[in-house]
Amino acid sequence: MNGSQGIQRLLITGAAGQLGKLARARLHGRYPVLRLSDIADIAPAGEGEEVMPCNLADPFAVADLCDGVDAILHLGGRSTEADWPTIMAANIHGVVNLWEAARRSGVRRILFASSNHAIGLYRRSETIDHRDRMRPDSRYGVSKVFGESLAELYAVKHGLRGFSIRIGSCLPEPLDARMLSTWLSPDDFIRLIEVGLQADYVYEVVYGVSANSRGGWWDNANAFRLGYQPKDDSERFAAKVGHLTFDHPAAELTHGGTYVSAEFEGGDNAVAARLP
Repeated sequence: MNGSQGIQRLLITGAAGQLGKLARARLHGRYPVLRLSDIADIAPAGEGEEVMPCNLADPFAVADLCDGVDAILHLGGRSTEADWPTIMAANIHGVVNLWEAARRSGVRRILFASSNHAIGLYRRSETIDHRDRMRPDSRYGVSKVFGESLAELYAVKHGLRGFSIRIGSCLPEPLDARMLSTWLSPDDFIRLIEVGLQADYVYEVVYGVSANSRGGWWDNANAFRLGYQPKDDSERFAAKVGHLTFDHPAAELTHGGTYVSAEFEGGDNAVAARLP
């Protein structure tokens, strides 16, 4: 699969983070060059690697970062809830700079690490797919809605293929009962990345989730249509974490969990009345 779809140089942003390190290790050698970038320190480049530290809020640095790149796996930016200035700098200004630099540099596709928090205000009793309207549960979730919309704009208008992955909970194993439904194993994460790098599409939204027996929240038929074949199931961890639930009813009622209950104004009686 070396140079799949003609990809000679793959840029991974957020390469110093958990998912970035995972992608770096698993994709090494599958493409001639991995260009690795982050605002944080990155381990030195090995064979077939380039390390280019970059603050995505700096448009001139981002322009240099995208030069000579064929495809981008965008894992950079703020990965948790924060105040508006932090979210704006990392997840709004940063993605604008990245997509515009990619367009100018002739990058052919970008895989965008979106999040389940773009749709976190849905009730757990509802099953949704990629076509349902977005319902962000936080400032962080709003930034992912923005990123998805930006990716679609650049795909349809400018021909820069976009692949938005609404990642559930990508960890070695689930940490609580909610994650029995949202878990994305590291192996399945890489399988989905490979689909995004290889499949033929203009713009698509998929869910980053494994083949969990306790799924049911997200219909991932669109990912399956494109070739995603998850292998892992969270059920083997159920005895260990199935009893670990949240205290706040809004967290237990919704897809987004504690991102919904955080800063939730109103008592328990307001939960069912206010949620869509």
